Amino acid sequence: MTDATGPQTGPCPKPGILDIAPYVGGKSAIAGIAEPMKLSSNENALGAGEKAREAYAAALKNIALYPDGRAAKLRGAVADAHGLEPERLIFGNGSDEVFALLNQAYLTPGDNIVTGQYGFLAYRISALGCEAQVKLAPEPGYKAEVDALLEQVDDRTKIVYVSNPSNPTGSYNTGEEIRRLHAALPSSVILVVDEAYAEFVVEADWESSFPLARDAANIVVTRTFSKIHGLGGLRIGFGYAPLSVAEAVDRIRLPFNVSVPGLDAATAALSDEAHQKASSELVQTWRPRLTQAIRGFGFEVLPSAGNFVLVLFEDVEACQTANAYLNTKGIIVRPVAGYGIHNGLRITVGTEDQNRAVIDALSEFAAGSRA
Repeated sequence: MTDATGPQTGPCPKPGILDIAPYVGGKSAIAGIAEPMKLSSNENALGAGEKAREAYAAALKNIALYPDGRAAKLRGAVADAHGLEPERLIFGNGSDEVFALLNQAYLTPGDNIVTGQYGFLAYRISALGCEAQVKLAPEPGYKAEVDALLEQVDDRTKIVYVSNPSNPTGSYNTGEEIRRLHAALPSSVILVVDEAYAEFVVEADWESSFPLARDAANIVVTRTFSKIHGLGGLRIGFGYAPLSVAEAVDRIRLPFNVSVPGLDAATAALSDEAHQKASSELVQTWRPRLTQAIRGFGFEVLPSAGNFVLVLFEDVEACQTANAYLNTKGIIVRPVAGYGIHNGLRITVGTEDQNRAVIDALSEFAAGSRA
C-alpha cells in the first residue's frame, strides 16, 4: 500500500477505511472575530435549561466514579416521559453511537444499508466502517420517497434509515408514509426512524414512530438530547428497539459509554418542560419569519420541520460568495456540499438578535448582488 509520501510500512487499516470521507462538523470560529454567531450545527439557541445545568454542576462531585452502565435513572425517566418499555431502550454517546452500534451488530461485509440521497452522514460512515455498502435513494424533491427507498432494498439490505425530519433538508415523512414503508420491508430488515428534530415539528400529518414500533419486530426509533434539550456537548441519545435488538446491541455496547454528568443532566432536562416549551416556541416563531424574509430577497428556502432552514442559491459560486459575506458579518452557517447540495447553506434558527442579523446580512448581500 502506498500514499502520497511513498510506500506505507506501518499498520494498514482494513479495506475501505481510508476511502471513507471523515465527518466535518459545522465550523465554530472566524479568524479575527472573537465571538461569532454560530448557526452551523443546529444547536439549541437557548442553550441548556436551568435544571440540566444545575444537575450537571451537582454531578461534578461524582466524576471520579464510573457511571451506571445501564443508565437506570435516565432509562426510567425516558420511559415515563414517552410511555415506553424501559428494557427496550438503548443509550448512546449521542444517537450517532446508536446508529453505529446497530450497524456493528447487524452488518457484515457485503451487506448494505439504504437511506435517502441527503440522509444524515453518520448512517453511512459507520456502515462503511463495517465493510457494508451504502445505497442512496434519489430525493429529487429534497425528501425521502417511500418507493425510491424500496427500490434500493435487496437481499443484502439489513437496515433502512429515514431521518424524520431530515437534516439537512428539513423535509419530513408523514405517519402514513412511514407505515407504508415499514409494511413493504422484509421482516429481516430493520427500519430506523431518526427523530432527532421531532420536538420542532408542527405539521399535523407528522407522527412519531414510537407507537408503530411498539408492536413491530424490526423498527428502531431514535431521539437525541442535543436539540430540544440543548445538551449537544454532553452527547446523549437513545433508541427504542425491539427487545431482541436491544439485547443484541447491549452485547457490544461499551460498558460505560455515557458519562455521569451527561446522565444526570439528561434526566433533569426531561422534567424541564418550561425550557422545552421556550425552545420550541422560539423555533416556531422565527423559522417562518426567516423563511419568508429570505425568500423575499429572491433566494429559495426549502420548507423545514427542524430548527433550521436550508437556503438554495442560484449556483455554487453564489452560495460560496454568500457564505463568505455572512462570515464577514460574524455569522457562521453550514455549507452542505458534503451532502451533495453544493449550492446550499443550512442556517440554524438562532436567538432573535441572531436571526435579525442573518436577515440584515442576506438583505445586504442580495442588494449587492443585484447592483
